[in-house]
Amino acid sequence: MAMDRLAIESPLLDTHSAWQLILQARDCANIILSVPNSTEPALALSEDDGNWRLLRPANEQAQRLFDLFLPLVSPLADGQTTSVIGQLGQSLDGRIATVSGHSRFINGDDGIVHLHRIRALSDAVVVGAGTAVTDNPQLTVRRTSGDNPVRVVIDRRRRVPASHHLFTDKAAPTLRLVAGDYQPGPKPKLQGLTSVLEVPCLGHDQQPVCPAQILAVLADFGLHKIFIEGGGVTVSAFLHAQLLDRLHVMVAPMIIGSGRPAFTLPEIDQLDDALRPRATMVNLGSDMLFALEFNVNHGDL
Repeated sequence: MAMDRLAIESPLLDTHSAWQLILQARDCANIILSVPNSTEPALALSEDDGNWRLLRPANEQAQRLFDLFLPLVSPLADGQTTSVIGQLGQSLDGRIATVSGHSRFINGDDGIVHLHRIRALSDAVVVGAGTAVTDNPQLTVRRTSGDNPVRVVIDRRRRVPASHHLFTDKAAPTLRLVAGDYQPGPKPKLQGLTSVLEVPCLGHDQQPVCPAQILAVLADFGLHKIFIEGGGVTVSAFLHAQLLDRLHVMVAPMIIGSGRPAFTLPEIDQLDDALRPRATMVNLGSDMLFALEFNVNHGDL
């Protein structure tokens, strides 16, 4: 009855208000957030279980934003050191690029906005050297509001050209993870950093890159909510290591044919061995989103 009366008396929360509330909710608990530019209560966040409750009605698009993104902003649970989400943008036939590596743009505008929103809610966004070389990404939040995350490129052999955006635009702090033995200890503050900071931590050429080691290094820098943006090999490595809490796969209505696959994982013989995450399907407009959840316990990395 109270909600019905509120729906009559107050306009529905729209996507703009919903996104501003989501930004305000980052790492918050046991608090009631107000409608932006108002004192009217809008969103109640519980103390320690990540649950939330709307205190006024929202339109369908705003409700979808709350459902998708509020789980990403809740505080880490006790004993949890890191929360990791990955994403892949692919065609109907599971390709993320043509054979030559061309991938701009498989996903449409709505998918790109969704990608930028994940960036805005992350402490760090991580890409592999191959993606950085081919796409020359900026890894900023140009298509939405919010803060740019720390940018991290896994670049063991320093393959990414010094002229690329990550190393020249000074839009956000940037870590370049390179070959070498990692030296734990106090780390410089990244806020306000405009130069690129190289971090030897990827071992030596004969050693495969260890996803858990990367997360541990980022945690030493105070980066705990991590977005593994690409490419397919990098996302697959974290998935195979069972280090992804969530994976957002955006499927575009496009058939590429031969090309680079989204996933590169070990072969299985029986479907009983297939990964079967909890899945929510959302029509973004230009793309269909498969929001996948895995049961992961990072513990002490």
